[in-house]
Amino acid sequence: MEIIQLEFVNERDLYLAYMPFLKSGGLFIRTSEPIDLGTEFKLLISLPDSLEESEVEGKVVWITPIGSQHGTPAGIGIGFVEDPENVKIQIEKSITR
Repeated sequence: MEIIQLEFVNERDLYLAYMPFLKSGGLFIRTSEPIDLGTEFKLLISLPDSLEESEVEGKVVWITPIGSQHGTPAGIGIGFVEDPENVKIQIEKSITR
């Protein structure tokens, strides 16, 4: 399982990356690398105003390929699978401030 480190320095960037329509939560990550649906990742996430990073396991549930319509950035959506630190709740509290 690959590891991705994400650091969100402000609530705006976190809001833009968060995928609230996923039941367990998830994050969109810009990338031009080809990654398959179902690929599993361990996310190490630093939230705004957090002193420590949180760990979430997830898998790719969304792919936006290069050259998508309307200038949408290429990337992947990673849905949370294992969220022992309740990162989803932490994100939602942070972006609703």
